[in-house]
Amino acid sequence: MMVACAEQAEDTIVVGLSADITTFEHAMISSRDNSNIADHIFASLFRLTPDGEHVPGLAHTLEISDDGRTYVYALNEGLTCHDGEALTAEDVAYTFNRAADPANRFTGNTPGFVFTSIGFEGAEVVDDLRVQINLAERNPIAFGLLTEVHIHCKDAYERMSLDEAAANPIGSGPYRLASWTRGSEVVLEKVGEPANFQRIVWRIIPEASTRTAELIAGNVDVVMNVLPEQIEAIDGSGRARVNAVSGTRRMYVGFNLSDEMAQQPGGDVIQDPAVRRALQYAVDVPTICRQLLGVECERATGLVNPANAHPGLEPYPYDPERAERLLDEAGWPRGADGTRFTIRMQAGQGRYVNDVNVVLAIEQYLEDVGLDVDLELMEWASVYTPLLRERRAGPLFFLGTGGGLWSPIYEMADLASVESGTNYVNWDDPRWFDRWPDMVEAADPAEQRAIINEMLELFYADGPWLHLYFQPDFYGISNRVEWEPRRDEHVELFEARLRP
Repeated sequence: MMVACAEQAEDTIVVGLSADITTFEHAMISSRDNSNIADHIFASLFRLTPDGEHVPGLAHTLEISDDGRTYVYALNEGLTCHDGEALTAEDVAYTFNRAADPANRFTGNTPGFVFTSIGFEGAEVVDDLRVQINLAERNPIAFGLLTEVHIHCKDAYERMSLDEAAANPIGSGPYRLASWTRGSEVVLEKVGEPANFQRIVWRIIPEASTRTAELIAGNVDVVMNVLPEQIEAIDGSGRARVNAVSGTRRMYVGFNLSDEMAQQPGGDVIQDPAVRRALQYAVDVPTICRQLLGVECERATGLVNPANAHPGLEPYPYDPERAERLLDEAGWPRGADGTRFTIRMQAGQGRYVNDVNVVLAIEQYLEDVGLDVDLELMEWASVYTPLLRERRAGPLFFLGTGGGLWSPIYEMADLASVESGTNYVNWDDPRWFDRWPDMVEAADPAEQRAIINEMLELFYADGPWLHLYFQPDFYGISNRVEWEPRRDEHVELFEARLRP
């Protein structure tokens, strides 16, 4: 592939994304690529550093009530949104309550994950510079989850329809949206601090080989999801290097257990935890990591990163003979044609490292033990993402969900309630959900850890994920810039700068 070289302006940094974005309505954003751009447009009350430190943002202090149900934030003075409107406690309360308003039918990260995880009940104004967030019950990770809510001003959003707001964000962060060419690029312009570059250009480049070529040619400064086989070319180009990061994203095959999916071929079969357990043994995860991701990895035992995982659980080994025996015992022997049952598996394309080949490998492993897999590969942003939002992907589906190292409860919060927007599998096991209040309300750390381990044991044995791996991340970075990627896929460019 021939790519023309271009000199980048010194005040501009260009990022190549693997997947398209769909909206700038903060309460509808659910993908990391989309959120990474929004993080530069919208500020939050506080933020979490890569090490889990809780540091001030739009607010300078936080007071939590003795019962853990009210959070009062004190805002900095002189805040404004991008249109010049003063940003006060009224705007913060409006941001929260608008996202929670059922009439708006928002399903993004804020209402679908943050609010369901913390039991959000409402926000109210204390005075011009203080806003109170009310929760249904004490929650030990609410302070961290609340950092994920993007703040905007009330008047501007009341003047816009939902469609207008989705395309014309008026934020509170250091960059404003200058232009958005759908399917092509997003351009941000600096309006405040912290920000070293005057412009950030986010280019949509779905093909990994094209992203690599554009990086080597000098047309982009940062690219995500570099394929392992392209690392040598980048490192040897003299113009860029690859920074490999041990990521926290949890990769899995979901078993969608909804009543709707139970009517689909194979959807009734996976309702049985014995079948789900059998299929854990069917997939050779270490080989997938080694051959398709270019790394050695230890298979996940659940939805919590190793630093906080259950110390007594061992990853399921690759044992196809055992998988076959367990499927026989579960009542699904091979038929005359060698097939046990047919089932559909769905996956998006281009979002994760080498995702298509990973999915094809999983399909083959499942077929090796007698499943007839009907694989559907879909465009990520416009086709697959809506299915996920509606929790209608499946009966089998391939997905990665963002993780963090600061709390096991944060990662378990994907399944904080049956209604959680991130409960893409529609799991409703009372042995998990009935223990959730006990876990979050436990005052004694040892008691809380014991409940966590109990829940992780259940998830390991009878849960709704086929456990895979924690995604390694490969970032291609131009030699003209200094920038360090985070492990959690948060792409923050505020401190990025030109190399001296």
